[in-house]
Amino acid sequence: MLYGMTEITWTTPLLDLRNPIVVSAFRGWNDAASAATAALAYVAGKLDASLAGTIDPEEFYDFQSTRPMVDLTRQGEHTLSWPDVEIHLGHGPDRDVIFVSGAEPSMRWRTFCNLIIDAEIAAGATTLVTLGAFLADTPHTRPPRLTGMSSDPELLAGMQLQEPAYRGPSGIVGVLHQMAVERGLTGLSLWSPASHYAAGITNAKAALALVRALEAATGISVDLTELHASSAAYELQVSRAVESDPRLAELVRQLENASDEDLAFGPGALPSGDELALELERFLRERESGDS
Repeated sequence: MLYGMTEITWTTPLLDLRNPIVVSAFRGWNDAASAATAALAYVAGKLDASLAGTIDPEEFYDFQSTRPMVDLTRQGEHTLSWPDVEIHLGHGPDRDVIFVSGAEPSMRWRTFCNLIIDAEIAAGATTLVTLGAFLADTPHTRPPRLTGMSSDPELLAGMQLQEPAYRGPSGIVGVLHQMAVERGLTGLSLWSPASHYAAGITNAKAALALVRALEAATGISVDLTELHASSAAYELQVSRAVESDPRLAELVRQLENASDEDLAFGPGALPSGDELALELERFLRERESGDS
């Protein structure tokens, strides 16, 4: 029985839910520029999601790579926070949404994924949505071109998504999606590219694209006003940094041309994305120091 499992501590049992759906995102390798977790957090916040349970990190994390956090700044209120995966429950107008988020686990991925899938089945949900983001040579001034796949093609009908064409290592998001489908659930995976040269900044523009796609595929609907504002602020911040550096400006111009022509971009003699990302981060740090 799910709710007796010691790996999950429940504060609110997932009972009597209305057509529930699970939405998951994980910090780390699957979450370039924090776009996927930002998208999940935004939707969860708009649905007033509350904590329903946590997954015990003891069996799933290497604490030398994902360390607990200590806070000694408040006198008499020292705290130690472990890297739990949290399960929140939100209530939309027509259906309930179970949100699963946290740091990507270090070990026992099959056990971890089965734990989440068992929770989904016990709650009466039949669809698992995974959100991800990846670094790409994509300009921050253009709408992100999402990649999507689903075991039920009807969920993606009418959506202009690219089909995945990837072979290589997978993160927990890919494993969770595949295991859910293998166990007979409907799997939906949505991914957004994030500009490689701005990897150190939360990409609200990519997060907005993911939320829009989530709405279109699942019928979940939230007010996007604040996320639109964050997306515009993100683009303005990066654009100002780019304008101050001729090499960055040239890179972005070429990326824009390639995006507009739908052609693959070849870096040629331009500096690497890693070099440009470091330059951009350095510029933003210096600017923040100057403003303080």
